[in-house]
Amino acid sequence: MASEKSNDSKHAVGPVEAEPSISNGVIGSHDANLSLEDQEVFKATSEGVDFRTVTWQRLIIILLKVQIATGVLGIPGAMGTLGAVPGALLVIGWQAMNTYTACVLIDFRNRHPHCHTIVDMCGVMWGAVGRELVGLLFVIAFILCAGSGLLATSIAFNALSEHGACSVWFSFVAMILIVMYSSIRTWNRMTWPMTLGFFCVMGGILSVVVGVTLQDRPAAAPATGPYELGFYVVAHPSFAAGITACATIFVSSAAGPVYIPIIAEMKRPQDYKKAVIPVSVIVASVYLSLSMVVYYYCGEWIATPSLGSAGPLIKKIAYGIALPSLVISAGIFNHTAAKYLFVRVLRKSSHLQANTWQHWTVWLLCNLFFGVLAFLFAEGIPVFNYMLALTGSFCFSPMSLMFPACMWMYEYGNSALHGGSVRQKSMLAFNCVIFGIGALLLVGGVYGTAESIKQSYSAGTAFSCADNSNTVA
Repeated sequence: MASEKSNDSKHAVGPVEAEPSISNGVIGSHDANLSLEDQEVFKATSEGVDFRTVTWQRLIIILLKVQIATGVLGIPGAMGTLGAVPGALLVIGWQAMNTYTACVLIDFRNRHPHCHTIVDMCGVMWGAVGRELVGLLFVIAFILCAGSGLLATSIAFNALSEHGACSVWFSFVAMILIVMYSSIRTWNRMTWPMTLGFFCVMGGILSVVVGVTLQDRPAAAPATGPYELGFYVVAHPSFAAGITACATIFVSSAAGPVYIPIIAEMKRPQDYKKAVIPVSVIVASVYLSLSMVVYYYCGEWIATPSLGSAGPLIKKIAYGIALPSLVISAGIFNHTAAKYLFVRVLRKSSHLQANTWQHWTVWLLCNLFFGVLAFLFAEGIPVFNYMLALTGSFCFSPMSLMFPACMWMYEYGNSALHGGSVRQKSMLAFNCVIFGIGALLLVGGVYGTAESIKQSYSAGTAFSCADNSNTVA
């Protein structure tokens, strides 16, 4: 995607010219005398822990599960706010834009392979201060992502047990399960549980899709008498509701920052497009088809998460099937945050890839630390769709839109502006537009989500232990 340099050497194994504006703020070494392979965060090794084991075939499985996670459960509700046509256009548009920016991020990482996450990549551009600020944003983002998965898991436990205990206890149990899964050390070893999780979430969603088509009326609608379905080709929401729904759809495909640490564990990072492009097509198709069917039959009577939209029996079946996936999704995000801190702590030590007690202690404590924080965030914002919208607007609009645009301009902006071809100038303008969209989503999304949360509590729909799965209506 972002390959405008005529002397692009991101996949070559040989000496790399020093970047003139690389800052000492980047963790790790950038040595002009080292090959790109030698600059990689993790080294291929036969002793200790070999992190570099992910093939592009396995990457497809990993990215499918990363993408089709808790975000898909919020899309039908967002369509209920926006209407069918705007919702469908946003699903396709965000998927395309997020795929482009993910490729920009990965290309930048492959040119600077000493970068483990987007945090290090921003350190290349903005030095130590930029690295620390983006690091804080990165951590908050994945705590919120893990928190949304934890919240969905606790809702599943509520549904399956008919609220046999308070949601706080269910959230605590979910936290334990999530930390156990996230403690698997390498992405390659997480692949098989992810495969199970992918089939589970698809099975849960399909059971809801079938269930809603067999009902005379939506489960959340009045049991008798006339009612308004609330299916709109184009709806007319308030700004706060509209931008919140927009952010909810956006975050469901804004996985570029998650891709970076996974690419760092590939055998051949340059093969990433063999997985990223097919996955984006599959995910867009799944999102669009499933969410449109649920919205068509349920209208505004959609539960959030959407697994509760087909009535009590189907709700139990859907959550029972999808439960492993909900745990795995939250574990993926908890793993990402824990791996970031783990690498920061041990990067310059011999314990990074060694099976020592120091290695295991740091790794397990990182997972437990972020799991507890996710639990606290989930209890503080106990509304699934608002959790997703806040994550998308505050955290992922900078990381998935604004920062990739900055990286493209960092690499190519000067040459495109001064003597560049028409195509290069067009790409520069396109990336400026992406930056502007990200800024609008950041400011508008945070404001809209805050207003939506405020209105919910003012209306007395704060959420008891009994059930925090609510309809859009």
